[in-house]
Amino acid sequence: MHHSVTGDKRAMEILHSIVKEYIESGDPVASRTISRGSRQVLSSASVRNIMADLSEEGFLFQPHTSAGRVPTEKAFRSYVQSLAASRVISGELQRLRNQLRQAASVEARIASTSHILTEMTRNVGIAAAIPASSQSLHQIELMALVDKRVLMIVVTGDRMIRNQVVELPDQLSQDELNEIRNYVNRNFSGMVLAEVRERLRERLAHESAAYDAILKRLSVLYSHGLLDLGPDPEVHLEGAAYLVGVDLDLTKEKMRELFQALEQKKRLLMLLDRFLDQPDGELAVQVGLADVHPAMGQLSLIGISVAMPEGLETKIAVLGPMRMNYQKAISAVLHIGQALQAGPQ
Repeated sequence: MHHSVTGDKRAMEILHSIVKEYIESGDPVASRTISRGSRQVLSSASVRNIMADLSEEGFLFQPHTSAGRVPTEKAFRSYVQSLAASRVISGELQRLRNQLRQAASVEARIASTSHILTEMTRNVGIAAAIPASSQSLHQIELMALVDKRVLMIVVTGDRMIRNQVVELPDQLSQDELNEIRNYVNRNFSGMVLAEVRERLRERLAHESAAYDAILKRLSVLYSHGLLDLGPDPEVHLEGAAYLVGVDLDLTKEKMRELFQALEQKKRLLMLLDRFLDQPDGELAVQVGLADVHPAMGQLSLIGISVAMPEGLETKIAVLGPMRMNYQKAISAVLHIGQALQAGPQ
């Protein structure tokens, strides 16, 4: 009966040194390389036996032209988990905090985050701030513009500001707009947006609403999308150029597809949503992303979700080749995650 290698400390150490070796060299790893580098004195024969067990359990495979073995996605996963266990925290954290603190808005902080991730890891840095659906209304501001247009500004409880210009059937004066603004701010400030919309709908449906000039005008603005803030995520990606130099054996066509996929905000959000669904602060690692896009089969994603103080869910990740420096990527993601969580004190 064959015993499982997963619980075997020595087998796992050997597996992880094979992965490390492979990340550095990119070549299939031979048993003698491992027995030479091993801390325990292991004969080539016992290393070979362990490698055979590892292959049998799907951690290694043997490319047909070579004597050496190559780690599988399962091997990378195991290696990365062993790294995640030994977290590295350092003076780096303070520096990152300061760098992020200089970013004035959420948007700037997200852009800065993807930039720092790219700088630290020389891979693709991705950061997204996804507004919680439980956002509350802080206040609205309405401004009359020429040609029956109105600038609608909505400030949510997390101090994010969204504005849109709408064109109305009739011109509203600034005084009329001020009345509407005061009405909304007085009645609904501090309420969760979904509830504000619900209450407004009820009031506007009421018969007496037809006689109330303010409500009547409010209903016009409402039907033009006032308070209709489909939460608009901020997504930033930097460093895609680093994928060009990597040996992903992709055809030119496939490479183009990969870059097109990375340009789509929706695709990136799907990627982050799908793989970073761990509880906040827990590292997620996905090796091989073929499920998301065929051209991403040889890429890995390392990321984390962080609840930012402003009620935003932030997801940050490093995307790189399967053979990336995981230690660095994990360290960068954990550090930046902590810096973001601390907020802009």
